[in-house]
Amino acid sequence: MAASTLTIRLDDELKRGAAEVADYYGLDLSSVTRAFYKQMVNTRRIPLTFAPEEPNEESLAAIAEGDAFLASGQGGRFANGHNLIEAATA
Repeated sequence: MAASTLTIRLDDELKRGAAEVADYYGLDLSSVTRAFYKQMVNTRRIPLTFAPEEPNEESLAAIAEGDAFLASGQGGRFANGHNLIEAATA
């Protein structure tokens, strides 16, 4: 199998951030790039999503709880987390 080289340009911050993620999984950027292309060929799709992530049920419940708390009029700034929790459970 013949090998070829691919050169891409990206800003240093993006490369650094991507390298940190790859390193977390024990990979380097070249391995991740090859895996991306293999996945694309194997699935005949581009393995990316451009849709925003939707909150799960637990997050939606927490958002509703927060909205209800704010609507109750008990909202405001709190000096610390303990005071916030006390007000939320009152």
